[in-house]
Amino acid sequence: QVQLVESGGGLVQPGGSLRLSCAASGFTLDSYTIGWFRPATGKERVAVSCISLRGDDLHYAVSVKDRFTISRDDAKNSVYLQMISLKPEDTAVYYCAVPKRGGRGIACHDSAYDYWGQGTQVTVSS
Repeated sequence: QVQLVESGGGLVQPGGSLRLSCAASGFTLDSYTIGWFRPATGKERVAVSCISLRGDDLHYAVSVKDRFTISRDDAKNSVYLQMISLKPEDTAVYYCAVPKRGGRGIACHDSAYDYWGQGTQVTVSS
């Protein structure tokens, strides 16, 4: 059974940092693109960042580029999202997700992803 469990969220002041983790079970991550998503106004979820298998193709939303870094550790079957210089507008529930199809060429868009974690809350507030 595919399962994704996010952790690492919390309350942080503006300008602070957090590192989110996504632990996978029931399958091995190394053949899959992984994405981080969060809700946006008028949309259920939008892509924050995606990482290809082997980690050589990265995508970031414009709003988080140069502040967030996605990485993966296939040995630990996990994906991470390092977030720095956090802003109040980064406040959201963050979800990790994987598609049913392995391999490359997966769009960094929520419609391409099939398995979702339960999410971890990030709150940026003073």
